[in-house]
Amino acid sequence: MKITTLIEDLTGDNKKLKCEHGLSFLIEVDKEKILFDTGETGKFIWNAENLNIDLKRVNKVILSHAHHDHCNGVRKILKHYDIAPKFYVGSHFFKNGNKYRYSEEEMAHKYVGADFDEEFLRNRRIEIEYVNENITKISEDVYIFANFDRSIDFEKNNHSLRVKRGNEYEIDKFEDEIVVGLDTKKGLLLLLGCSHPGIINIIETIAKRTSKRIYGIVGGTHLIEADEDRIKKTMEYLKKVDTKILGFSHCTGVTAEKMFKEEFMQFYVNRTGSVIEI
Repeated sequence: MKITTLIEDLTGDNKKLKCEHGLSFLIEVDKEKILFDTGETGKFIWNAENLNIDLKRVNKVILSHAHHDHCNGVRKILKHYDIAPKFYVGSHFFKNGNKYRYSEEEMAHKYVGADFDEEFLRNRRIEIEYVNENITKISEDVYIFANFDRSIDFEKNNHSLRVKRGNEYEIDKFEDEIVVGLDTKKGLLLLLGCSHPGIINIIETIAKRTSKRIYGIVGGTHLIEADEDRIKKTMEYLKKVDTKILGFSHCTGVTAEKMFKEEFMQFYVNRTGSVIEI
């Protein structure tokens, strides 16, 4: 089992690789190549080629949610390679024709959704599976988790992130967000896109539904918007969970990264080019 971070906000030791505000993982497991998110601009393709990774063999694509920095690389990879991988998206990913995700900025609304729609994929004869179930098994050791419980009162929705319904802009509850779980002998390794439903809500839901140990957590946590009190509560929770891998990145934020480094020996900033092998 090998997980390579093809792109992230920061570069790692390999300075030849490009970075951007976005996220993309390549999962190699069960003789499959699975792409989880595609960043924003397609730079992850350049990085893969420089890492001698053959993306022509990608047979599945999972998109964590319909924000530009996680899925706007889709057009690029389908144009660059003649491939038709199966797509997995949350059941609300293309809701309302897709053009419904916005960020509220100084009383104006900026579109922050995907730059493609359902028809774009279907015209390329790409099979789309809409993830409706709480747990969807897509290979021997790979699961997709969805429909997270919202029981943690301090993990609030970001009021600046909106969905457009008719002429109204409502708070985005991120009903489409999905998380990847990799089954290892030591427990589940979770790959997170942005954790908009709340990282504790996500972990609690998955742990309860699977009764499996959470061995590791890698990816975006969206603690960038959290105050120190929420970050401390998150750290207290993760100490109880006793995960052995904590590789946060993308939307985690400098403050949270600094606080986690001081408290967790197993914490690292997951950067472009980072590799996990289990």
